[in-house]
This record gives sequence, C-alpha cells and structure tokens, in this order.
Amino acid sequence: MAGEVTIEEFARLDIRVGKVLKAERVPGARKLMRLEVDLGEGRPRQLVAGLIGFYEPEELVGMNVVVLANLRPRKFMGILSEGMVLAADVNGRPVLLTVAEDVPPGSRVR
Repeated sequence: MAGEVTIEEFARLDIRVGKVLKAERVPGARKLMRLEVDLGEGRPRQLVAGLIGFYEPEELVGMNVVVLANLRPRKFMGILSEGMVLAADVNGRPVLLTVAEDVPPGSRVR
C-alpha cells in the first residue's frame, strides 16, 4: 500500500474524464497503443498506454475514460504522451476506469 497523502497533494492532481476519439497500435511496440482523447480543451490529447493484449483499438473508440491530465509529458518509442489513462490492476490485467456516457469530456474528477 502506498503512503498517505494530504488533501493538498491530492488537489494538485488534475484528473478528468476523456472521450477516446482514436486508438491504434504503436508500430514496432509489443504492448503500446496510441490514443487521441478529448479532454474538453479544443484539441485532442495524445496518450500512450500499455493496453495491447488486453484491449483492441476499435473497442476503445467512444469510451469515456479517466485521465491524469497534468502528468509531465514523456516519450514512448518516440511518441509524446500528454497524460495517463487510469486503470485498475486486476491480477496483472489493466481494466480501464470508465464513467457513464452522459459525463462531458473535460469534467474534473474529485
């Protein structure tokens, strides 16, 4: 179990609902998928996630996922990831955190 955090530390996290607009395998990568996600910002964010083998790209399109939006950008296989899609770990399998369809992209999670 991770250590405790203060409410101020938690408040620094920008967790939002995002709608997956596009998903595709990263060429040459075993597990990576590139996602374009609408976070209500006027342009989609690009996220890279290790979802191959657990999800097919076409099943993610249209899904409302939970995203850590203020994670420092990082490159994976030369592709910039501008956040992190959140998932539960169920016996080593990522299970994406999703929300109801009527939650608009960009809605903050508190």
